[in-house]
Amino acid sequence: MPTPSLQALLDRIDRLTAAVDRIAPPPPDEADLDAADCFVWSAELGVLEPVHRVNRVEIGLIRGVDRVRDILVDNTQRFAAGLPANNVLLWGARGMGKSSLVKAAHATINHQSADGSRLKLVEIHREDIDTLPRLMTILKKAPHRFVLFCDDLSFDHDDTSYKSLKAALEGGVEGRPANVIFYATSNRRHLLPRDMIDNERSTAINPSEAVEEKVSLSDRFGLWLGFHKCSQDDYLEMIDGYVRYHGLEMDPDTLRAEALEWATTRGSRSGRVAWQFVQDLAGRLGKPLKD
Repeated sequence: MPTPSLQALLDRIDRLTAAVDRIAPPPPDEADLDAADCFVWSAELGVLEPVHRVNRVEIGLIRGVDRVRDILVDNTQRFAAGLPANNVLLWGARGMGKSSLVKAAHATINHQSADGSRLKLVEIHREDIDTLPRLMTILKKAPHRFVLFCDDLSFDHDDTSYKSLKAALEGGVEGRPANVIFYATSNRRHLLPRDMIDNERSTAINPSEAVEEKVSLSDRFGLWLGFHKCSQDDYLEMIDGYVRYHGLEMDPDTLRAEALEWATTRGSRSGRVAWQFVQDLAGRLGKPLKD
């Protein structure tokens, strides 16, 4: 029989353990996937954290990418309906709405859902890609369909986590779960820097095989949607759309002149630059923007 002092210590340990159990997050399999339509994968805790207010824009405000917008929405719609669909790589120019389009397409599909079923969007951070197989194991057990999303995906020198992504998408024994599709955005078409590919070509014993092994990651994406720098007309159309949507009033000629000056000072034209100008304009006019 424990001594009184030992028994007191054991009691304190039991109380401490119970307290930790109360504040610990639920096991992954017990996550409430009905709590939200969007989640962020916390690899450190091994849980899906709900996001109740998603940072996104209306799909109608994303201009200059009509063709890729329609392809992405159609692919997502087919997946939500249980039909065959492809993993998607959205690549190209910065600030042209790649990540915004993914989030907007998800919201559009759920808004159009006739049977009330909800497509779930799960974001995984680039640095957590090596935990993708563990996340896939959790998602495949759930009665929902998931768009697994990684923003700004790319790999640098000596980074081997891309092999985990290759296996999880198509190359593993189990393959991608039927209720999961993977969308990624990147500034790089092959997800790897050009000098990394060139280095493999110049130093490998068999250059063609070395390069093929590196770039084959992008082949796991059935759809490649390219985003390119916008024209001046597209840039001004983006600003006009934002101004109308948020009810901002300004003389059209003055608006055009200020918008072009803003783009000149930034050295580029893109959807992101257009949105930053509209935020500045709303602040100067003393007008709040719609949520």
